[in-house]
Amino acid sequence: MKKEQVIARIRETGLVAVIRAENEDKAVRITEACLKGGVAAIEITFTVPGAHKVIESLANRFSNEQIILGAGTVLDPETARIAILSGASYIVSPSLNLDTVKLCNRYRIACMPGAMTIREVIECLESGADIIKIFPGELFGPKIIKSIKGPVPQAELMPTGGVTVDNAAEWIKAGAVALGAGSSLTAGAKTGDYDKITETAKLFIERIKQARM
Repeated sequence: MKKEQVIARIRETGLVAVIRAENEDKAVRITEACLKGGVAAIEITFTVPGAHKVIESLANRFSNEQIILGAGTVLDPETARIAILSGASYIVSPSLNLDTVKLCNRYRIACMPGAMTIREVIECLESGADIIKIFPGELFGPKIIKSIKGPVPQAELMPTGGVTVDNAAEWIKAGAVALGAGSSLTAGAKTGDYDKITETAKLFIERIKQARM
């Protein structure tokens, strides 16, 4: 799938499931529950043991039409390259690493570095980032999106951290192009209740759609 298609689909669905798990089996089960709930964009973080193997497994299991597969918590270009070779079609980082963005652009892979301040957002734009991850979102809440979009309206922002079903609409209305949801979406995995993840995913998608109307 081309880079532009990946970005377009993330914009369209409006939600990226951030998956952190203790092992590959749990990561796969969370992914399946999210997909069942209508979340196409799945981010496997490199805090997951053997994350590249999980990405490879999912890439082999699902088609590009079924899943938009990415890697998260990517801190350096070496990890980004491993993720790409394993099947990741986008790279997400908690902060800006110029070498990682350069590598992604070299291979035409969508890149989403993290930022929190206006200066960091502008640096991400200048580096060639596609979407900027506003992290940690819970520090300021949805108002940070509106504040950044004032002087930098061209920035496409995706908050992660502190994003819940209850405030999803507020983030979208503030100007977020998409939302990154982690524990608020996948909490059911802690008790083995994967149906709850599916139900929460459906609620997220519904709130996002309503907020965009």
